[in-house]
Amino acid sequence: MKLSVVDQSPVPAGFTAADALNNTIDLAKFCDRLGYERYWIAEHHATGAFASPAPEIMIARVAAETRNIRVGSGGVMLPHYSPMKVAETFRMLHALYPGRIDLGIGRAPGGSPLDTYALRRDRESQPASDDFPKQLLELLAFLHESFRPDHAFSRIHLSPAMPGYPEIWMLGSSMWSAAAAAQLGLSYSFAHFIDPNPTRSAIEYYRSHFKPSNELSKPLATLGIGAICADTEAEAERLASSVRMFVRNARRGDRGPIPTPEEALAELRATSLEPDPMLRETGEWPRSLIGTADRVRDQLIDIASVLGIDEAVIVTVVHDHQARLHSYQLLADAFGLKPRA
Repeated sequence: MKLSVVDQSPVPAGFTAADALNNTIDLAKFCDRLGYERYWIAEHHATGAFASPAPEIMIARVAAETRNIRVGSGGVMLPHYSPMKVAETFRMLHALYPGRIDLGIGRAPGGSPLDTYALRRDRESQPASDDFPKQLLELLAFLHESFRPDHAFSRIHLSPAMPGYPEIWMLGSSMWSAAAAAQLGLSYSFAHFIDPNPTRSAIEYYRSHFKPSNELSKPLATLGIGAICADTEAEAERLASSVRMFVRNARRGDRGPIPTPEEALAELRATSLEPDPMLRETGEWPRSLIGTADRVRDQLIDIASVLGIDEAVIVTVVHDHQARLHSYQLLADAFGLKPRA
């Protein structure tokens, strides 16, 4: 089974956003050596918890610091941007690192309604109710140079001009994204760590309704899932307390840095009568797997076998950077990934 990474560039309490971005570069180099398949960088706006609002910048840096692992966006939140500008940016990355760039496309805002409003260039008129489908089709046409001859944009030839284009993925956590990926013949990554409820139905719908975009395209689905591995179950649970507290705080509107386990455990004990947000799971499988590497591996294999997937995209949010490195190391060892020189 292939393992990949989605990195939200978490900011640990007591450290800076610059530290978090350096941790992203360090983790990417580490996972490249471990044998991970791809490294995706998320987009979040105006939050103290996550340090990367511009994944395209980090993609360029991470790709320069690594040699074999694919690097991409997990994902670019297309509603904020011009399709032509996104196409140019990723063609540029593809020209610099041919055969290694993934363009993951998302529909979510990646921030609050106020952040979304601030990101808009035109604030005088009401935004379109939902022009994401049109944006997506336009982006694909720019990347594939497939506008109809009578379309004005057919006269635009993007630079840099070179063969091929980035590998394109539809990212999402809903049935809508599954239907869009199937209709357009795109690869699909379901964000189980965001909403575990429609996981099975979304991936099954995608696979059963897939329409090839060309003679070579076929359905390709991966699963984005949380995982925290440690040498013992107790240590994994201790590390997970940080993200438990962060999720609880975020639901109250506090999107500050990732707390230490000590701070998180003290706070969680003090508010033990409140429901734990990570225990209120209503999906078929938990959104995050926590435990020893063998236990997490067995759970992941069980989920993958039911869904018929052979690649998991792992998101690990803990306070301590060394513990995060160790978690990815343990998982790579448990799955027998082949290290790279």
